[in-house]
Amino acid sequence: MISTKAIEPHVVALFRVVAGLLFAVHGAASIFGVLGGAVGSNGGTIPVGTWPGWYAAVIQLIGGILVLLGAGTRGAALISSGSMAYAYFTVHQERALWPIQNGGELSALYAWAFLLIVITGPGAWAVDGLFAGARAARPERDEADRTDREEADRTDREEAGAL
Repeated sequence: MISTKAIEPHVVALFRVVAGLLFAVHGAASIFGVLGGAVGSNGGTIPVGTWPGWYAAVIQLIGGILVLLGAGTRGAALISSGSMAYAYFTVHQERALWPIQNGGELSALYAWAFLLIVITGPGAWAVDGLFAGARAARPERDEADRTDREEADRTDREEAGAL
């Protein structure tokens, strides 16, 4: 039997990759008009600088790519989650109370999915993990640097006391 602890980082990573990919594709469709274009535009794009749609699409594209890659994952997921919560409460909530009634299911799901990624982290297969690996190898060097600095400080104090 496979231990859930052993596969957890991989399942979290798979969830992160899928959520990031779908979010990035949604942003690309809105900005570049690909894959059917922006919602409700018949294959068109959102005009540059239009508030809030164009800025939301930029967050979707960039945030989605960062989350997909696992680069700056928690920060990108937090901003992405916030943008979807904003979309839900400012665009959808006015129409009706429940997401099924107001068309806000995707906004609500993305907001909660990205908040989950903020809490759980990127899981396995993340660019963030490459930097964490470099940091994990660094403590020995940091300890040697600290020892050298302490020795230099002690020498400086001894020389200052001799003057």
